[in-house]
Amino acid sequence: MRKLTQGLAFGLMVVLAGVGLDAGPANALPPLEKMLEEKVIGDPNAPVTIIEYASLGCPHCRSFHADTLPQIKKNYIDTGKAKLVYRDFPLGQRALAASMIARCAGPVRYFAMLEILFRDQPQWTQAQDAFASLQASAKKGGMSGAQVDQCLRFEPLLLGIRQQAQHAQDTYGIRSTPSFLVETKGETQKIEGAISYGEFSQILNRVTN
Repeated sequence: MRKLTQGLAFGLMVVLAGVGLDAGPANALPPLEKMLEEKVIGDPNAPVTIIEYASLGCPHCRSFHADTLPQIKKNYIDTGKAKLVYRDFPLGQRALAASMIARCAGPVRYFAMLEILFRDQPQWTQAQDAFASLQASAKKGGMSGAQVDQCLRFEPLLLGIRQQAQHAQDTYGIRSTPSFLVETKGETQKIEGAISYGEFSQILNRVTN
């Protein structure tokens, strides 16, 4: 994989150049610190933390969210045994734009927008007009075309996502998606790739029992 800083710096130019002309007035974006804060599902005080590094354009990440995460949520997150922290590791310009849109949706709508973008992944990753396709997906989550345009022009958010992804690469050796860190009692286990729920539950059972 190309060094992330190089890929996303190039993506900055391409994504912003691909945004449409002024689409009219838009509501103010959430504060930058709110957009870049940790996105957590579950009890913040849960004893086990599952950190997911994902790219919205990654088919294996899409499968994890569709097939595996609902079972993890039911058996570990909803029961207070674990929480999940979602972190962006966008691979490619379209995935980067999708990450920006999800964070621009605001903290209340964030995970709903995330699931819409994963569900619509086959459309916006393959569309000839990526911006229009992403706009259509964002509209399902309550964002106007003007808000999407404003979001993708907001360079501090793009740079913030880039910096967080670079930190993951430098600190934890994250190179591909999905990748996971399971943290408990000062110990961290790294999982790479889309493993089945059965394999994931074996790991979680060892640290939650």
